[in-house]
Amino acid sequence: MTLSHGGEKSTELLNAQAHVWNHIFNFINSMSLKCAVQLGILDIIHKHGKPMTLAELVKALPMNKAKAQSVPHLMRILIHSGFFMKAKISKGKEKTGYWITPISRLLLKDEPLSVAPFLLAMLDTVLTGP
Repeated sequence: MTLSHGGEKSTELLNAQAHVWNHIFNFINSMSLKCAVQLGILDIIHKHGKPMTLAELVKALPMNKAKAQSVPHLMRILIHSGFFMKAKISKGKEKTGYWITPISRLLLKDEPLSVAPFLLAMLDTVLTGP
């Protein structure tokens, strides 16, 4: 394949670039999931028993509140990845919150089949650094 800028070759070039960029930034999904597990986001929402607003979630997180502006970005990635979903909280204001999905149950601490320890081990800097 010769990459050029004309006709079908241009489409091939665009597809090739998209493929490479996808692989370069693919770590964002796994690192976002690692962050959610380390912060206990899945367990916090699950124990809340119903969808949580962003404000409720940020208040419950064991983190420096100065970093709270990153939480919506993190949650957007995790929704896109299928680990959370947006759900209606109230009928009046059409308020929405975050809720866990069946997939995310496999990452809960108290879940007998939890894969959270494996996720943390595989994404530990000891393994990802080299």
